[in-house]
Amino acid sequence: MGLLDGINEPGDVRAIPAEQLDALAAEIRTFLVESVSKTGGHLGPNLGVVELTIALHRVFDSPRDTLVFDTGHQSYVHKLLTGRHDFSALKKQGGLSGYPSRAESEHDVVENSHASTSLSWAEGIAHARVLQGQGDRHTVAVIGDGALTGGMAWEALNNIAVSKDLPLVIVVNDNERSYAPTIGGLAAHLATLRTTRGYERVLDWGKSTLQQTPVVGHAMYETLHGVKKGIKDIVAPQQGMFEDLGIKYVGPIDGHDEQAVEMGLRRAKDFGGPCIVHVITQKGRGYQPAMDDEADQWHGIGKFNPETGLPFEVSGRIWTDEFSDEMVRIGAERADVVAITAAMLIPVGLDKFAAAYPDRVFDVGIAEQHAVTMASGLAYAGLHPVVAVYATFLNRAFDQLLMDCALHRQGVTFVLDRAGVTGSDGPSHNGMWDMAISSIVPGLRLAAPRDGEQVKLQLREALDVSDAPTVIRFPKGDVAEPLTAVRSVGPLDVLHDGPATPDVLLVGVGAMCATALGVAEKLAAQGISTLVVDPRWVLPVADELVELARSARHVAVIEDNLATNGVGMAVTARLRAAGCEVPVHPFGIPKRFLDHASRGQVLEQIGLTSDVIATDLIGRIAH
Repeated sequence: MGLLDGINEPGDVRAIPAEQLDALAAEIRTFLVESVSKTGGHLGPNLGVVELTIALHRVFDSPRDTLVFDTGHQSYVHKLLTGRHDFSALKKQGGLSGYPSRAESEHDVVENSHASTSLSWAEGIAHARVLQGQGDRHTVAVIGDGALTGGMAWEALNNIAVSKDLPLVIVVNDNERSYAPTIGGLAAHLATLRTTRGYERVLDWGKSTLQQTPVVGHAMYETLHGVKKGIKDIVAPQQGMFEDLGIKYVGPIDGHDEQAVEMGLRRAKDFGGPCIVHVITQKGRGYQPAMDDEADQWHGIGKFNPETGLPFEVSGRIWTDEFSDEMVRIGAERADVVAITAAMLIPVGLDKFAAAYPDRVFDVGIAEQHAVTMASGLAYAGLHPVVAVYATFLNRAFDQLLMDCALHRQGVTFVLDRAGVTGSDGPSHNGMWDMAISSIVPGLRLAAPRDGEQVKLQLREALDVSDAPTVIRFPKGDVAEPLTAVRSVGPLDVLHDGPATPDVLLVGVGAMCATALGVAEKLAAQGISTLVVDPRWVLPVADELVELARSARHVAVIEDNLATNGVGMAVTARLRAAGCEVPVHPFGIPKRFLDHASRGQVLEQIGLTSDVIATDLIGRIAH
């Protein structure tokens, strides 16, 4: 029986003798590699925080002390040390979430997995404890150097700094990366801290040399130690940034020396106010294939052979590939096209464009708000920026989309990857709000490509719009099979023809066009005629769609998006404004947070399948 088998709660971690902690760390790494190889998941970040997480649970008493993990990519070790050892269904329906989950454990607090929020959460929790007379309870925020590039983190630091007695510890897990290498001024600052040991060397010299001097040596060392702030400003001026802000700084500490991390955390705990503990870790630590991966050191990985590190399944062509390749072609044709990413160059497919045109890509770090307003500035000055983010992260920059981009009629194209149901990453990563929030932005035009060819065509169409924001959105995973239009009606593609006055006008949105065709087939078997159209540009609703609707008995809109305020509701409003009273039946994602499962399982659960939709429509038409 190994050490890990005997851990059911954090008290068991504290009971392990210090000399056995290296063995525990090795067990955990072996467990992670073997388990994640069977399920896929965030392996690299967790391999990097093994010793850090052990130390956290030895110094602090969770859940009495609150641990807040920023994004939660690195929470697997925490799960193990709080008694969750069954990783057999990680990120699968009924299994462990890939992020902290309150439903799983009282030790999990923040589960939204959007970066740069942990410090705000932690400050709020810490203040609440103090106000309730529980000032002896500590709150610990674990935030990566990548997440520290987000403006929200610095807003929190600005407030934390004035709360001199707040029992709050901020652990900066510094591995020089978020998804990819961290960039920007903060990254340069932390890099300097990693390499500047002058202050520690001066004090070590003072302790070893001056204290050996008879009579006056000890007094001289105490004087030297007393002017340490001045010494820091001379030999390690960058270290003073955090303390100038008003927050005690401890570090940098080797994040893979568990005893050193414990010592640093205990100093911070005993300090009596906000304290930053700067811990240097290595993403992918202990597993060579992850450490050798230059791209993202196995930030997120599918199933693989743990012996070789090679994937069991070779991925097919995904939606992102279509965008990625077309951007390179467009870059050769148009010098005005530039790209912006928020610390996700590779995941959103801008790596090839960056390789071909390095001066035309801007990685702003985890700062979506800044990305959108910067893009507006680029557009004002004569360029056409492409802002590529996951659909769920557009939520973070809605105000900038509305007030900076749309209000000023700037020609900015937003490419939203992972739109709709993403599944295994859980509620915070489903891209189910983008069309709902886009639908209320004046002047915005939104396209939902149904296949890879349409991604390329509609991207080019979007780049020709210079007086308004445009949005291109597509889902996660393998790109859909091509669907050829039988004819066009203005900007609309007809995918399945029908009579001039069909029983149902089926409107398929993007990847749901295939579902709409499946519905048409099932309705035809019941003698119900249909016309299936792909609007292509779904917002604003085209006049041609209104005219087709006038001749139908019913209209059904099928979208991989929040049903309320989505395309279905936009179609309904447009028809009513045009005096068309034909019944509209929206089919989309219900207004609730969706548990993690595969995309297919989630769609089945919420009734976004051909069978369920067809049965529902048959019942409605019969009445």
